[in-house]
Amino acid sequence: MLLNGLKGIKKVYFIGIGGISMSALAKFLSTCGYTVSGSDAVRGEETENLAFYGVKVYVGEDGERKELSEADVVIYTDAISSENQELQKAKALCKKIYSRAVFLGIVCDHFSYVTAVAGSHGKTTCTSMCAHILRAANVPFTAHIGGEDGEFGNFYTSGNDYFLTEACEYKKNLLNIRSTTAILLNIDRDHMECYQSEQDLRNCFRRFCGQAKTAFVCADDESCKTLGEFSTFGIHDTLADYRAIDLRALGERYSFTVTEYGSPLCRVKLRAIGRCNVYNALAAFAAMRSYGFDEKEIKKGLENFTAVKRRFERIGGYRGASFICDYAHHPKEIASTVATAQGICRGKLYVVFQPHTYSRTKLLMKEFVESLRPIENLMIYKTYPAREKYDAEGSAEHLAERIGSCLYSENVYVLKTWLKTTVKEGDVVLFLGAGDIYYAAQYLLKEI
Repeated sequence: MLLNGLKGIKKVYFIGIGGISMSALAKFLSTCGYTVSGSDAVRGEETENLAFYGVKVYVGEDGERKELSEADVVIYTDAISSENQELQKAKALCKKIYSRAVFLGIVCDHFSYVTAVAGSHGKTTCTSMCAHILRAANVPFTAHIGGEDGEFGNFYTSGNDYFLTEACEYKKNLLNIRSTTAILLNIDRDHMECYQSEQDLRNCFRRFCGQAKTAFVCADDESCKTLGEFSTFGIHDTLADYRAIDLRALGERYSFTVTEYGSPLCRVKLRAIGRCNVYNALAAFAAMRSYGFDEKEIKKGLENFTAVKRRFERIGGYRGASFICDYAHHPKEIASTVATAQGICRGKLYVVFQPHTYSRTKLLMKEFVESLRPIENLMIYKTYPAREKYDAEGSAEHLAERIGSCLYSENVYVLKTWLKTTVKEGDVVLFLGAGDIYYAAQYLLKEI
């Protein structure tokens, strides 16, 4: 099964292949019959997983690699530098070169029905929920997920009728996707280094929704309300086309009744923890109804979904305390995740937060301080810089200073001493961040 936009092409090389989204695309091309190879800065879980798909992965940059010189197409991630020697070599060889976002748009054009999930928070969970619904409906589909679903991982395929993907707003990448059904979960100030203003950000989301045949936006989100006449979902807005009513919670797991244009359809009982997942599930429900799926199939899919890796994931315990990891790296995500943790905690709540990028921390410093300062037992962990150079004003050290009532750590050994001498049965230790804090937490648990 070769892509219409890549006729005559056999070999593809990825620069930055270890990223979640990039590795999912590499797996997809491999299953389509292309010869796929690539490189990344370090080895990790994803680079190891690619071996099962017959993908050859190198570590480090090398412009003289045979696979690069023989490739018909080169795909690169925005995370790499423009000075990357493999990218420079590909340009010198006049290769056909695509950014990850542009190539994802080409992939989308190959499918009959495309569902693209956008928003500042919740994209991965909502996309995974859609995947479980399509499996329950027993239709051929392919899922390109920006995280790891508990069953599907970051990629799954059973056919090319339906395609699921996340639509990221970084550098306005989501505008490369023209979907059949678009979902917009929320709009928040993030990736603002890529936008001239908040209005520019909203306009980008408006264009994304306008490109779709059908778009569902959150009726309870103030910024989403400004976008125009799109279909809606929500909890509080009584005029929402799809609404969750009669919410009940048991241990932060919610059940609710779904209404469609005012008429009750069915009751859904989620296994995923957190009130935010009511919105994710409702959005997935609305999107799948736009394709005509029965509410019983949708309900079954949503209730089969359990969790996404690094989304309120329990990784173990110590002395009766639960260690939980969550990807939250934005002030609003932090506040929501902490509230969920407080809802299940029988003892004290300990929070370890790792800022992700200096630019985000600097731009949202006030919001970060407001969301973190109320936490009584807080440790700020060193910044995960990703693609950025050190900036003192956006550093984890500066954030800790602004908060005042917290500790700061440069390494896991400080965390080890802190937790080993404090946590008790019934406590919850929450590790927050989109960087390597997840692996630090796993290592810490083994050390303890």
